[in-house]
Amino acid sequence: MNREITMYGFNYASIAYCEAKGLSKCLDAYAEHVGSESIQQIGFNENSGYVYIALDNGIQICSAFANDVEYLVSDYMNGEEYFCSSYDDAKLYIENQNQETE
Repeated sequence: MNREITMYGFNYASIAYCEAKGLSKCLDAYAEHVGSESIQQIGFNENSGYVYIALDNGIQICSAFANDVEYLVSDYMNGEEYFCSSYDDAKLYIENQNQETE
């Protein structure tokens, strides 16, 4: 199965320095801590300044302005977003969220 990943929100003529560095940090974090989870999409949110990798498990690896990565999870019950400092913390948040809805 060949599945392409499309990048959203970037200016394809030229990716800005901070966007490129942030994406590099996100890809490094994916390689170091995730690796096996499928990528849903890669993008840049021009409203927030975040470069992100959205994973199929509901976690986003993101970096704003080339800062260290954060792991973003959304609470689907209330729409709020929560930032975690590690991938393991984000997975734990989602596991707890899933237990609450069962």
